[in-house]
Amino acid sequence: MNTGDLKVLRDQLLDLLCEFAYKEGDFVLSSGQQSSYYINCKPVTLHPEGALATGKLLLSMLSADVEAVAGLTLGADPMVTAVSVVSALGDRPIPALIVRKEAKGHGTMAYIEGPTLSEGANVVVLEDVVTTGKSAMQAVERLRGAGYKVDRILSLIDREQGGAEFYRSVGLEFEAVFTIEDLQKWMANRS
Repeated sequence: MNTGDLKVLRDQLLDLLCEFAYKEGDFVLSSGQQSSYYINCKPVTLHPEGALATGKLLLSMLSADVEAVAGLTLGADPMVTAVSVVSALGDRPIPALIVRKEAKGHGTMAYIEGPTLSEGANVVVLEDVVTTGKSAMQAVERLRGAGYKVDRILSLIDREQGGAEFYRSVGLEFEAVFTIEDLQKWMANRS
């Protein structure tokens, strides 16, 4: 996909995120922090055009040696699915893995759902919104515990509240499609 197409997709996704995901008010985040805004990406990543743009943009950010994408349920579920489906359409099928917060209470008692990959498979963790970085780190630890190589996290939005620095401090590469500044500038220009 060429750079112009990616710019159009990026703008489309940013518009959808500002319209359906970004809310201002008084909120408590999963990190326990207070915030004057909240971002819920699920209305966008579960939207047909939002899912397609998410899948294409994140797929374009993956190196050729990536063997799967994964993420912590529930925020990453539509994202990993979108990337996997888009990858199959482009003749480069990349499986999706969903990491549970707690082991399944029956059957295999699995933490990770999806195809079993070979030992040492290169997996990239996807996250919708990064604040402190702790949520995606749960997925990294579970995946590494299953024998996979995980050294990179991709996010739709970085709230720029320490997550990127945390990932770097533990030796993980991190890249976000957007920062909170991108969303707030876009919102200001729409008014």
